[in-house]
Amino acid sequence: MSFDGIVARAVVYELREALIGGRVAKIYQPTESELIFHTRSGGANRRLLLSAHPAYPRLHLTETTTDNPLTPPMFCMLLRKHCEGGIIQDVRQIGLERIIHIDIQGRDELGFEVIRRLVVEIMGRHSNVILLDPASNKILDSLRRVSPAMSRHRQVMPGISYQSPPEQNKKDPLSIDRDGFLRCLSWNQGRLDKQIIQAFSGIGPQTAREILYRGGLGEKERLWEAFNTIMDAVREGKFHPSIVYGEKTVFSALPLTHLQGEQREFERISHCLDAFYHGKAERDRARQQNHDLIRNLKNAIDKNENKRIKLKKELTDTQKADTYRIHGELVTASMHQVKRGDESLRTINYYDPEAPEITIPLDPRLSPSENAQRYFKLYNKAKAARKWNREQIDKTIRENEYLESVLVQLQDATLKESEEIREELEEQGWLKAKPRKKTKKKPERPRPVSYRSSEGVTILVGRNNKQNDYLTHRLASSSDTWLHTKEIPGSHVVIRGKAFGEPTLYEAAMLAAWHSKGRESSQVPVDFTLIRHVNKPSGAPPGFVTYEEQKTLFVTPDEHVIRKLEKNGER
Repeated sequence: MSFDGIVARAVVYELREALIGGRVAKIYQPTESELIFHTRSGGANRRLLLSAHPAYPRLHLTETTTDNPLTPPMFCMLLRKHCEGGIIQDVRQIGLERIIHIDIQGRDELGFEVIRRLVVEIMGRHSNVILLDPASNKILDSLRRVSPAMSRHRQVMPGISYQSPPEQNKKDPLSIDRDGFLRCLSWNQGRLDKQIIQAFSGIGPQTAREILYRGGLGEKERLWEAFNTIMDAVREGKFHPSIVYGEKTVFSALPLTHLQGEQREFERISHCLDAFYHGKAERDRARQQNHDLIRNLKNAIDKNENKRIKLKKELTDTQKADTYRIHGELVTASMHQVKRGDESLRTINYYDPEAPEITIPLDPRLSPSENAQRYFKLYNKAKAARKWNREQIDKTIRENEYLESVLVQLQDATLKESEEIREELEEQGWLKAKPRKKTKKKPERPRPVSYRSSEGVTILVGRNNKQNDYLTHRLASSSDTWLHTKEIPGSHVVIRGKAFGEPTLYEAAMLAAWHSKGRESSQVPVDFTLIRHVNKPSGAPPGFVTYEEQKTLFVTPDEHVIRKLEKNGER
């Protein structure tokens, strides 16, 4: 579900209670589209996320930690100048639109008290965060500047007057009466849920479908009652945030009875949004940054596959090696029958009783001895080529298995994990090393992701091959249980200790299947054994192991189970 006006209202209710009167302690800009305000109020520290991400724009309190750039961007520096140390005076929503104003009282260069206003506009790819001087209505700066070349209708640039987004001429659903509501709808002109969205501000698709469902799918009086009941809850701030897990996972500030699937309720809307958006924006950024890397890996896999097909064909051609050896030995044994200039030799074939005679082609320019040696040379060459081709075929298969495992790891990698993967590929020679600044910074130890099972047992998952190697060969104990998808590229998973039951084993197998190429499959085979039975062959690429004494169980990856484990984990 999109971040609609009703969700925005629920967020504003929470922010007014949590932030008004609080002090802005620190401001960070971890990415080009996100800001984090560290605040303190009522003896508690809170983090406020303002995101203008084109796919995931939002505003809410968050418990997710982020890595910040060493040098803050210019807009972040400006916010620190005007807002750090300031007191949050007000948080309000404009109507039921997705526009939120946050007023912060601070001091100017001369020490006089001034108000600075943050305008958060949540409008899909046009989302923005704008810093204003409300006294003059002048824009100080914005997260995204909009020049005249980008838009003729509305510019967002420092020094110009702020203009609100264009009016959509929709009705306010919180103030409309029964007759006004019914006049906005036509029972003969298309779907009623779409008409509700087009007629009233702040109502998104899922809310409109919920109104229609509760209203008996179109009966006038029941539809009005359903609409009014939901708007009463919005007016009174009686929100019940939830996420519904189904064919498509959605969130809402109100209960959604029209959807099938498991529903998870939250005490606060920020907890709901934090759970829903967890990792989405970061994974999206990582995928964008990894586009070239993924393309290079796929090209390398295709190149290796073409090489394997060619080598396999050449290997078929080398099956003539034994024929060359037999011809050489028969020419040697029949030397007395051959003279220079002969083009063939017909002789007894001692190696095939069913075909007692054989005709062997000869080079008339060579002597009998030279013809025999020619066949032995062809035999030795074909024999060597057969051995080399088999080795090269095995090598390309191993390389592709490795590259496929890296592609799987990239599908959910964070920016930091992606950088570790890039460094690994550079070390392995698959990528040209990028020039990096020489620093004396101590190399960081790989940090596998930690989860906690429903039984309270720690489960560790390697998210790239460096983490896999560290987890399996250095961090885990010999009595820990190791899991990996059977013959499918994926992550190493380790259950710490011996004291666990079937639920933990099943959940660990679910994690192994989820973090593998078999994520979208059902009944994915997962092998498990003790760490003491897992070995890394000498010279093997990162993440490659052999293991024995394994057992196999079958699981179907379930995103809801994974999110529960993430919530209980120690990320």
